[in-house]
Amino acid sequence: MSRIVLFDGECNFCNDSVRFILDRDPEGQFRFAPLQSETGRRLLEGSGVSEDLDSIVLIEDEGVSTHSTAALRIARRLSAPTSWLYALIVIPRFLRDWGYRLFARHRYKLFGKRDECMVPTAEIRGRFLEMS
Repeated sequence: MSRIVLFDGECNFCNDSVRFILDRDPEGQFRFAPLQSETGRRLLEGSGVSEDLDSIVLIEDEGVSTHSTAALRIARRLSAPTSWLYALIVIPRFLRDWGYRLFARHRYKLFGKRDECMVPTAEIRGRFLEMS
């Protein structure tokens, strides 16, 4: 089953995170779409999550995850040692999400912002849902 990761395509940190996932997902479990793309907006709308969400979103059979829970559920499926980060799920969600939101609020200042969403290379294009 394919898991879909919706990410901020204009955020440099978020784009680097997608590359990080790709490098540690040899089985190709994850597919991707920027939140700003038509596909991303459609998937977000269909998931019941607010359109003004400022978070990574993971859509899978088990449901939809956002914020720190999405990041940890993604990490769980990646190769070790990244998968070990899932152990942090024992930290209460309100604490994890507080840290996630604090970082997210400052990510553009720390890592910069693109004028447009990333364009995947030919070798990874198949892992991305239609982008527009």
